[in-house]
Amino acid sequence: MSDDKRIDPWLGKANNGQSSPENADMNNGDTTSQASNSEVKWQRNMIERLAFGALQEQRRTRRWGIFFKALFFLYLVAVFISYMPSGLGEKGIAGKEHTALVEINGVIADDSEANAGDIISGLQDAFDNNSTKGIVMRVNSPGGSPVQSGYVYDEIVRLREKHPDIHLYAVVTDLCASGCYYIASAADEIYADKASIVGSIGVLMNGFGFVDTMKKLGVERRLFTAGENKGFMDPFSPVKENEKAHLDVLLETIHQQFINAVKSGRKDRLADDPKLFSGLMWTGEQAVKLGLVDGLANSSYVAKDIIGAEKIVDFTYREPYFEKIIKRFGVSMAEGLFSASAGTIR
Repeated sequence: MSDDKRIDPWLGKANNGQSSPENADMNNGDTTSQASNSEVKWQRNMIERLAFGALQEQRRTRRWGIFFKALFFLYLVAVFISYMPSGLGEKGIAGKEHTALVEINGVIADDSEANAGDIISGLQDAFDNNSTKGIVMRVNSPGGSPVQSGYVYDEIVRLREKHPDIHLYAVVTDLCASGCYYIASAADEIYADKASIVGSIGVLMNGFGFVDTMKKLGVERRLFTAGENKGFMDPFSPVKENEKAHLDVLLETIHQQFINAVKSGRKDRLADDPKLFSGLMWTGEQAVKLGLVDGLANSSYVAKDIIGAEKIVDFTYREPYFEKIIKRFGVSMAEGLFSASAGTIR
């Protein structure tokens, strides 16, 4: 190949060492024009993409804003309904006598739905309502905290004294044991189904001991305390007789408080049977004979035939549904959701 033969960089072919000025100018002009058009197109595309992206971002932000505003509105509605004052809604319809209903379901404890604060709130609303003719306290619980049960018992006694014309009837469904019966005994009368389980008037404290397990595993227990009884009933240490004796007194004291409350509420209706306060449980049918229950009936019968107001209005305190959702998601998740409503979600 000759040295004079070169490849034209614009035309992509050999020019035999010759170049045409006209062709060079024409090719340069075309190239410049193409480069200019390409740059314009690139800039236009970039501007369009930026504008479209900004528009999408605005739409996304607007949609999330509407979503969270709607959620907040629904929350306000739910709270308003839950805390509706007695002068509004079904609970406050003047002139229409009704039977007020307050339910106790599940384990009675400070951190459960059947906690003293919520139960007492429902009872107070029921007693204070001008249209309440009588109250049915429908119970289904294995018991729980003696402290929470005692709070409710004392408040029922107070409310009955404050409203002597409004009678409160405890109605047992499946189970009314231990702390649940503690509360029920404060009612004017107690009713149950023939197959309901009633009783368990006693106190217990249980746990586990791992002393022998520790020995078999070759683990040494190191417990340091300030105060000779600070390690009271430590599950990894042997039971001490003086600690057991102290615990027996503690449990017996609480048991006697329970017995006194039941006797005060049931009075001479209780049968003279030493097994009543032994912690045993009975069917509703057996409980009638022992004086633990006044009769066999359900809530509807008590409302219609004993209270004389067939219409039942529920005064049970229930946590607003939206608050339950918030608790399930957790505080951090809730904060994230609400903060997102004010900003951009990516």
